[in-house]
Amino acid sequence: MNQVHRRIKLKNHQNKSQIHTHKSFIINIPKIFKFAIIGESFMQVTASAPGKAILFGEHAVVYGKPAIAVAVNKKAYVTVQKREDERIHVDIKDLKLSGYIDPENNEIEIESRENSKKGILNYVLSAVKMVHGSAQGMEIQINLDIPIGAGLGSSAAVTVATIAAVSKFNNMNLSKDEIAEYAHDVELEVQGAASRIDTTLSTYGGVIYLSKNAEDIVPLEINWNIPLVIGCTQDRGNTGELVESVRLKREGYPEVLNPILNAVEALTNDAVISLQKKDEKKIGELMNINQGLLDAMGVNTTELSRMIYLARKSGAKGSKITGAGGGGSIIAYCPGKIEEVTSNLNTIEKAFNVEISKEGVRIEVND
Repeated sequence: MNQVHRRIKLKNHQNKSQIHTHKSFIINIPKIFKFAIIGESFMQVTASAPGKAILFGEHAVVYGKPAIAVAVNKKAYVTVQKREDERIHVDIKDLKLSGYIDPENNEIEIESRENSKKGILNYVLSAVKMVHGSAQGMEIQINLDIPIGAGLGSSAAVTVATIAAVSKFNNMNLSKDEIAEYAHDVELEVQGAASRIDTTLSTYGGVIYLSKNAEDIVPLEINWNIPLVIGCTQDRGNTGELVESVRLKREGYPEVLNPILNAVEALTNDAVISLQKKDEKKIGELMNINQGLLDAMGVNTTELSRMIYLARKSGAKGSKITGAGGGGSIIAYCPGKIEEVTSNLNTIEKAFNVEISKEGVRIEVND
């Protein structure tokens, strides 16, 4: 396990004060001078950023235990174009949601109320506020192939892609470190608290091993495509409430819950070696054990359980909740059985195959 515990810092935190100084400067300069400072924008910029799935360690990571998470090739796409006026219009067609945002006054004006998921506009507003240094208007179109509220990092993907697209549109050539830092600040502003898991994976891609300490993020070299299927229930759990329920159980039964959390730590560390060795049998077994421990924490539901066991019956070597539970998603490890597992899960809920997204955020410019 020595290579697991040889931590590296994924981000250059020495640049953090410079990033925040730059951000404060952009936000606070008078509007009349912004265009001159930033310069002429591109005609159109599109940025994409991947979602994420947790393979091992959810809930235990809250108590300083490790987790393994992957960026997946279900993405958020943000396209920015110039408007003739100075307003900023956002259109999220997949959610039938549109409206105007005003970063200077921190306001959102909803046009369409067909969808209840309007909270995603708070992330867009905060992201634009961080990096929009021009007085000109923008048309922002967002397309999603990540389910919203399913524990797959949709808000982080939208945040990262928005920061990347808007900053590039305004001729700000941000590094990935800077994009990740801005994105984490957005999640802190909108949510009040946030780990770096989602924004890190959306920015950098790949597979990571992490603990509660935000700087202890280790990219794992996994040189094979992990065959994964994700299934999503119609129900959505409340992450805050589920984390609180586990905390209360731990307070009430520390002699029971602490060994469970320690067991999650042990299996997560074993999973690192198994993934690097491509030990298919052990990966599946560890995933199933992890699910049993999540069940003991009380975060499973009937709908999730149905998918978990149907995936195994269909040939998955391992399957478990991914994310907070209480609804949301499961993930199944399916070497040689992707089509069978996906097809059978789709008979009861929505399911799809995912691959690891190694690239992270990507920007395309059309002059």
